[in-house]
Amino acid sequence: MIDDMPKNNYSTNLKLGSLFDGIGVFPLSASRYGITPTWASEIEKAPVSITKRYFPTMLHFGDITKIDGGKKPPVHIITFGSPCQNLSNIGKREGLTGSQSSLFYHAIRIIEEMRCATNGAYPAIAVWENVMGAFSSNNRLDFKAVLESFTNTEIPMPTSGVWAKAGMVRGNEVDVCWRVLDARYWGKPTLPQRRRRIFLVADFGGKRAREILFKTRELQSFPASCGEDRLPSTAASRRSSEKTRRKIPVIRPFQKRRMRSTAKDKNKSGFIGSFGRTNDPFPTLLAGSVNIFSFWYEGNEKEGYIRQLTPLECERLMGLPEGWTALGHKDEVISDYARYKAIGNAIAVPCAEYIMAGIAEVL
Repeated sequence: MIDDMPKNNYSTNLKLGSLFDGIGVFPLSASRYGITPTWASEIEKAPVSITKRYFPTMLHFGDITKIDGGKKPPVHIITFGSPCQNLSNIGKREGLTGSQSSLFYHAIRIIEEMRCATNGAYPAIAVWENVMGAFSSNNRLDFKAVLESFTNTEIPMPTSGVWAKAGMVRGNEVDVCWRVLDARYWGKPTLPQRRRRIFLVADFGGKRAREILFKTRELQSFPASCGEDRLPSTAASRRSSEKTRRKIPVIRPFQKRRMRSTAKDKNKSGFIGSFGRTNDPFPTLLAGSVNIFSFWYEGNEKEGYIRQLTPLECERLMGLPEGWTALGHKDEVISDYARYKAIGNAIAVPCAEYIMAGIAEVL
């Protein structure tokens, strides 16, 4: 890894393979806890170039459909945030049978091929991340299929007909736990973005998934990589109000999806509510849109303005090191469009760090 990568106090012999790697959030989080990112699979040009910049020794295998897990270097951990387009509540909801989300089964195939080739030794742990819509797509049968794919056994539907936001199952000596993590409650300081995602941990060699995913633990604090001015939080602004002549900045993120739907329905109160309140978190960053917000100093609303988040600010909302997506491995500039898309598809770093800390601890 390059010299400005954050250093860690951990030392392990663990290795990680990252499928649907994106901009390398799982490798970044793993490296912070002494786990070596060994190989990755990603087909988008800009994300591959970004991760090559930070992990020059990590192998890239490209298209997941062409990977034979039995012929790749064995790793202790395989992570994957498989495509969510067919599972998302804002998509067409084709579910796991959709052309993109069905790639989930290729990840399962690769895991099975590697375990078969290594007599069940590798990988020991798999981590899957996806949107909340996976709980409800295909009449809630998709999440059942996910659990059955990991455990290779039949999993009954919950008696309530609704999947809990946290739970565990066991089948054929595979321990599986899942939990919804919201990025706004993670990190130091916590991230000001509402981003609820399902994280699932499968332990193929024991009963450690529960400890990895549910145990309370302190995370390390990692500095940002540059010192550009930040969007001021309300709390920080109040502490520094003397420096701004007691002018308190007010930031209110727009909920654009709600704004569009309430405008269409001519719902005046809902439309006004979509402008947000001072302490509201930013809506979930998406790959296909750019978030906007309003800013003014308290008492001077008429002098306020509206603007969109910059790529740098989006990196901060994800817990990424500042400038993580700015350059590729040949120092080429990554376009803002590619940065917005890559960040919107990414995983919140503190959530990934929590899981990697647990894996480093129990393995």
